[in-house]
Amino acid sequence: MRFGAHRSPLRTTGQVLELVRQIQARPGLRLVGMMAYEGQIAGVGDAARTPYGSAVRAMKSLSTAEIAQRRSACVAAVREVTQLEFVNGGGTGSIESTGNEDAVTEIAAGSGLIGPGLFDHYRAFRPEPALLLGAQVVRRPAQGIATLMGGGWIASGVGGPDRLPTIHHPRGLAFAPQEGAGEVQTPVIGPAAEQLRVGGTVWLRHAKAGEPAEHALHYQLVAGETVVGSTPTYRGEGKLFL
Repeated sequence: MRFGAHRSPLRTTGQVLELVRQIQARPGLRLVGMMAYEGQIAGVGDAARTPYGSAVRAMKSLSTAEIAQRRSACVAAVREVTQLEFVNGGGTGSIESTGNEDAVTEIAAGSGLIGPGLFDHYRAFRPEPALLLGAQVVRRPAQGIATLMGGGWIASGVGGPDRLPTIHHPRGLAFAPQEGAGEVQTPVIGPAAEQLRVGGTVWLRHAKAGEPAEHALHYQLVAGETVVGSTPTYRGEGKLFL
């Protein structure tokens, strides 16, 4: 069984040092830092009370100690041949363990600032949601059902319920099991559906933190019930990533 995403192919001290030598051999390049992301710890939820959840928790316990030793050895080896200004590690899901490593000088934990839906599946970290997607009610096709315009902003990864948006408000709603969250429409059911009216808004949370910027030009900044500003996403700034 395998956990985590396919990221860097560098896993041993020898592989890291070979890359360092290649960087140093190229005019115009200078190595100033290292990043070692333990995605199998930071990026995998472990709260499920299932055999899979038990396997994840066991893997994280074993991998935390192993990755600390391997990362420390790699950093020490690189520092023997060049100076490093920083060593970046971790993520929102591994702040506690990565923060205990002397070899790491900074921890990347950007996803936790927004609190996307995937973090509902972590034991050690439960952030306050800070980014919501508003989907408008456009139809009432039957009693106890309200249909939203769009809403199917599915997160990348293996398709499954954990990649769907999470319904944040109002409480008492669920996706219709025959349709889920769809690109064109999203029917919602449950006790609160009967109270929804055409033109109303249902607030969703995306499963991941940065991916809503693929769809939106700007984020509206809200304090209480007041819109206090707007900030562009990278699409709103007119940038194009190929």
